[in-house]
Amino acid sequence: MPASFKLSLQDLAPIAQGSSTAEAMAETVKLAQAADELGYERLWYAEHHGMPSIASSVPEILIGSAAAATKGIRVGSGGVMLLNHAPLRIAEAYRTLEALHPSRIDLGLGRAPGGDGYAMRALRSGGGEEFSNYLAELMAFDEDNFPSDHPFSRVPVSPGGVRLPPKWLLGSSGASAEAAGQIGFGYAFAAHFSHTPAAPAFASYRAAFEPSADFPEPRTILCLSVIAAPTDEEAKYLATSQAVNWALFVTGEQRRLTPPEEAIERAKTLTPQQQQVIAHQGALWMVGSAERMAEEITAKAREAQADEVMITTTIHSYELRRRSFALLAEALGVEPR
Repeated sequence: MPASFKLSLQDLAPIAQGSSTAEAMAETVKLAQAADELGYERLWYAEHHGMPSIASSVPEILIGSAAAATKGIRVGSGGVMLLNHAPLRIAEAYRTLEALHPSRIDLGLGRAPGGDGYAMRALRSGGGEEFSNYLAELMAFDEDNFPSDHPFSRVPVSPGGVRLPPKWLLGSSGASAEAAGQIGFGYAFAAHFSHTPAAPAFASYRAAFEPSADFPEPRTILCLSVIAAPTDEEAKYLATSQAVNWALFVTGEQRRLTPPEEAIERAKTLTPQQQQVIAHQGALWMVGSAERMAEEITAKAREAQADEVMITTTIHSYELRRRSFALLAEALGVEPR
């Protein structure tokens, strides 16, 4: 029986140990095509910087590549880190994508830097308190409603004759949820890395929601981290790569995603601090057979009253990562496209 919610996915464009960057880039297209055929609603790319294991530093390039290689799935940013960019630049990029692929592009916006302090300085990233100003400027460019005495009122956004795609705000708190509702955006909650419960945030979003042209009604996405396999045992084995690499990353050891057999050996030498990192973050990782994962995803979606669930999956093998998404689509009754 089909799920009561739409199913989507996020791709961080991981660079696995033993694979080249070119192979990782080619995999983004393979995954997009597989997700399109499987019936996934949308595919988002997250903006990250200064991370050797992740190649999604420029979402709009991956969006254009994936959209050109697919037919029905929506493709977008999940999200573009607005503080890293001049709003005019984002308006131009996403209008261009919308013109190339009408009604198939999403613009998800986040306030995080997408990297550490060094990356922020290299990007000339603005501070978090500037996000509201950046967002207001982006919307003013799109709607051409700067005051006549504003210096940017003389700057037309190119290409013209097209508007920005539907805009989503990414967050993990009631404050971000309320803000998304007030401006009539869609709202995506980052339950894949936040321990804050999603249901109260979604309730705040709906209570504050003001209809907009893109969203006549509120629309919510619950983001979850899931690894699925034919059996619980295999899923747990595959998840070792994610656990160990996350612990190493948080404690300053950046590297490409290691295969599970190597991760198992490395796990034997983790420090108590690194083990605690896994214990803390591991509570958010859903790992198991596709049937059990489908049940747990459905329960979480029902509890949060989510309209849609977006899955992110970290597996060393590209082929087995695609298999995980296929198993979940089948177990949740998603109709192939």
